Amino acid sequence: MPAIDKVQGPGRKAGRYVLLIAVTVVVVLPIYSTFIGALKPGNKLLDFPRSLLPVDLTTDTFSEAWRVGNLGEYLTNSAVVSLAITAGQIVTSVLAAYAFAFLDFPLKRVIFTLFLATLMVPLESTILANFQTIQTFDWIDTRRALIVPFLAFAFGTFLLRQVFLAIPRELREAAALDGVGHLRFLWEVAVPLARPAIGALGLFAFLGAWNQYLWPQRVTEDLRTVQIGLATLRASQVDQLNLIMAGTIIAAIPIFVLLVVFQAQLVRGLTAGAVKG
Repeated sequence: MPAIDKVQGPGRKAGRYVLLIAVTVVVVLPIYSTFIGALKPGNKLLDFPRSLLPVDLTTDTFSEAWRVGNLGEYLTNSAVVSLAITAGQIVTSVLAAYAFAFLDFPLKRVIFTLFLATLMVPLESTILANFQTIQTFDWIDTRRALIVPFLAFAFGTFLLRQVFLAIPRELREAAALDGVGHLRFLWEVAVPLARPAIGALGLFAFLGAWNQYLWPQRVTEDLRTVQIGLATLRASQVDQLNLIMAGTIIAAIPIFVLLVVFQAQLVRGLTAGAVKG
């Protein structure tokens, strides 16, 4: 039996490495081909298999995509909208989660269930009602139309509530005996303890706002975001695939940077409230 285990051990290890290599190729190959294609002149892009080799490269495609696609303006709009939505979701989620975790009020569980139920409603089913509301306020083609409907998010409330529930109730009771009010306890105790989860929520909120397409397309005409800019670039430069690839990479750089910088924060935040429901 020990001999069999010794034989199976290296075999299993080799199998895991083969699987990891295969998964890596599947994940990395599209990213690599897009990056290499963005650096290729238009007449070299379809010259397979040479098109996948790092030869005949040029950075002119990025400057051309930036100019033709007007990506500077679109990136600015997306950054402003995404940061505002992120800040709004963090504030509303922190306050709502604290209320559900520490305050007692009638129908608390029912209201929290209704909060969670909104996660089951697809965005597409609310677009018409939201559009009519925005139109009533005369917010069409404004940043308010892009920001206000997304300032609250049920997932953020759920995530932070789980973290706040892990804080001992006795700690809040002791703080109350010392005259510490809810807002002070929230700011000085609860928020610092929930910092990893808040960071993860902020990352999720920013990525979701940055990648929005359907709603900005519906409520804007001139104040476009980067995803609308990429769609416009793709439609106007359908025969210039290298420019489309370059524009896609430019739009993805902020997301890639955020994921690399806050990867550990994201993992800690998602597991912070796992010990108590």
